Amino acid sequence: MANTGVRARPLPQRTCVACGSKTAKRDFIRIVRTPAGPIEPDPTGKKPGRGAYVCGAAACWNLALNKGRLERSLKSTLSKGDAANLAAYAESLAGGAQ
Repeated sequence: MANTGVRARPLPQRTCVACGSKTAKRDFIRIVRTPAGPIEPDPTGKKPGRGAYVCGAAACWNLALNKGRLERSLKSTLSKGDAANLAAYAESLAGGAQ
């Protein structure tokens, strides 16, 4: 067998902060605490700051926002404005899936 020297790159794996499922990074939505302070969704997954990943399921978004799991992962508290923005984003995801 000839060794071609080409290896397949492994897909980055991430874990949902709500349900704990582990899968490919691109299957999750990243939530980022930016260096400036606000917490916002990061659909590209490339914004600078501390990030956490959530599934697209409505149940996971409810757990992440209402049970403090997102706050614990981001090591920050959600302001009412940030929580409202994330809830609206979650609603837009649920609306687009129907």
